Amino acid sequence: MSISNTIVVDGKVWKFGDDINTDFMAPSFSKGMEWEQAKKTILHIHEGFTEGVAEGDVIVAGANFGCGSSRQQAPANLKMLGIGCVVAESFGRIFFRNAVAIALPVMACPGISEAFNEGDDLQLDFEKSLVKNVTQGTEMQGALMPEDLLKIVRAGGVMAVLKEEAAA
Repeated sequence: MSISNTIVVDGKVWKFGDDINTDFMAPSFSKGMEWEQAKKTILHIHEGFTEGVAEGDVIVAGANFGCGSSRQQAPANLKMLGIGCVVAESFGRIFFRNAVAIALPVMACPGISEAFNEGDDLQLDFEKSLVKNVTQGTEMQGALMPEDLLKIVRAGGVMAVLKEEAAA
């Protein structure tokens, strides 16, 4: 995986369907567990995910990824697993904002779930909202992120923006 200042992410695809709830990313019963144990509970609905995910891998998902409760730990857990970005048909709004807040690149891209197979190589140019399936030699346009949110992701998250602004 590589992420540059222009936010280009390149990684292997893990596919998920529609309505993936934050409870699957941060199960309440894992609270208080040591990370090595807790990480085994993340997205356990996809057999082999937590054992096979590698730094820089990406998630391609259907509609309403991150629906459910406002668990800030959901995108944080994905980032801790090494996920480089999440591209989905659509997102739960709270998950989307929580991901931006910690600089986990997320992009809505209608038609994405049909354009990728598990294991394909995805390249995302976040600034241009361009998603390439390197394996199949295809590309598609994702939804542009508003500039104020891009600024947060580029800076490394909300806390980094606040530190920059406080120092100015």
